[in-house]
Amino acid sequence: MSTISSPTGHQLPEEAIGVLSADGFIDPTDAAKDFVDDAAAIGHERVAEMYRLMAHTRRLDQEGVNLQRQGQLVLWTPSLGQEASQAGVVTALEDRDWVFPTYREHVIARGRGIPDEDVFDFFRGAVHGGWNPNDYNMQPYTVVLAAQVPHAVGYGWGIAQQQRGWTDARRRAEGRVAIACFGDGASTEGDIHEAMVFAASFDTPVVFYIQNNYWAISTPFEVQSKVPLFKRAAGYGFDGFAVDGNDPIASAAVMDRAVDHARRGGGPVLVEAHTYRMGAHTTADDPTKYRTKEDEQAHAQADPMVRTEAYLRRRFDYGDAFFTEVAEEGEHLAAKLRENIIDAPDTVSLREKFDLVYAEEHSLVEAQAAEFDRWMEGDHA
Repeated sequence: MSTISSPTGHQLPEEAIGVLSADGFIDPTDAAKDFVDDAAAIGHERVAEMYRLMAHTRRLDQEGVNLQRQGQLVLWTPSLGQEASQAGVVTALEDRDWVFPTYREHVIARGRGIPDEDVFDFFRGAVHGGWNPNDYNMQPYTVVLAAQVPHAVGYGWGIAQQQRGWTDARRRAEGRVAIACFGDGASTEGDIHEAMVFAASFDTPVVFYIQNNYWAISTPFEVQSKVPLFKRAAGYGFDGFAVDGNDPIASAAVMDRAVDHARRGGGPVLVEAHTYRMGAHTTADDPTKYRTKEDEQAHAQADPMVRTEAYLRRRFDYGDAFFTEVAEEGEHLAAKLRENIIDAPDTVSLREKFDLVYAEEHSLVEAQAAEFDRWMEGDHA
């Protein structure tokens, strides 16, 4: 695989689209020439919105790790280091678009307006699903690898049927898009192949958004694939792009184009965002068992928060007051979250969860529920 060094030193495919230097200047990669004007045209309001989303999510992410260590969460999935590409995604969408996430899209969830407590209740195991997807046009987190991707394609197929015969002007004004979020680990699942075949065959308005953080738990990316994942798109007959996922401006510009293409009836698009999971896979993981401190320190130079702050300061003259305000907001959000989560009661009892697995009665679930009832009636309760 041919690679280039990003402005922050980490390796990217030579076809990767990058715009920002490490210190906040426009310094595009060779592959970015068709995106530079779009990236430079992104206004300070959107960049500031992305930074605020990233900063608030990172602070809540830290709180998630703390709460899990204190026994308040069953599990937590850190998104540390992956915030920029998600910010580019969520700010490229209209409210009417739909998101089909995996379990680490915390920036996207905040950008869609999902209350923090709803996300954290999911990781408490205290709710069924986490939130009503119709309220935010975002499906609940999916823990089963790649299962959400065929769902996104199916939903996109439904969109395509509804919008058949629409003019280009109407598609732009009213058209909808489905975003299928998954990681490099999930990219090896069979569901991904099936979803991409269907999406290509029926020109569904779907953007396949891959966060390649280089680790499928402990399996490094070079074991998973010998070529960059965006190149798979060509085999299915649609466009694919690689982008520096730690560059928020490049991520936003690429997602803007991908979403517009799908919205106007051009069919699916694949975007591979090259980022880095700076923390653990989950709080049940110990990354020191499979990667070195030197590797982590090298990739820490690509921290998207640092690059975004530098860009806001250099390009738009944002000063300390803005960044202090954002940091204080993050502390307030974290304190409020902790107050609401600590020792909070479950909204769905363990017994009720048996009734929420299937829409109709299921003999195996009924047998499990009966066994649970016997266990509760015994000495174990």
